Amino acid sequence: MRTIRAVVDWLGRRAENFLALLLGSLFVSFLIQIAFRYLLNLPLGWTVEWVAIAWLWGILFGYAFVVRESDVIRLDIVYELLPRWARRALDVATGLICAGIFAWTLPHVYEYVTFMSIEKTAYLDIPFDYVFAIYVPFAVAVIVRCLMTVWRGLSGIGPAFNTPTSADTHDYD
Repeated sequence: MRTIRAVVDWLGRRAENFLALLLGSLFVSFLIQIAFRYLLNLPLGWTVEWVAIAWLWGILFGYAFVVRESDVIRLDIVYELLPRWARRALDVATGLICAGIFAWTLPHVYEYVTFMSIEKTAYLDIPFDYVFAIYVPFAVAVIVRCLMTVWRGLSGIGPAFNTPTSADTHDYD
């Protein structure tokens, strides 16, 4: 069990490294675009395209593989006012609805991603199936997270989100 935990931790750190490189490349590309457009009066198309792709991958890859559930900021004003049993029921209901929607659309998403292999981006010539491929693991991660929320609500471990110890409550500490 310790070996599995070590491998998972190592993969988590590599995911963080990949995300950092992706966001770093996005920032450098953005600076290149500013320099070429405003200093040299020579706009570059590939930088705009890369920023869009890196932003898409950064958001979806980050949520799927890097962001912990406790780090997600939630608007839970009404949720916190409910009694514990109602919060657990809400966790189960919303988790099932969200997981169901993503699971129902997953085959269609996969078909769309594979279909987009016929097109390439304008400047970087990257096949669009590579650009959109990150959505599939993102959708699977959303399904898994929603089902974990359902399990916490059903098993009594929930409510899933404890506001006083979550990331979004430490703004003014």
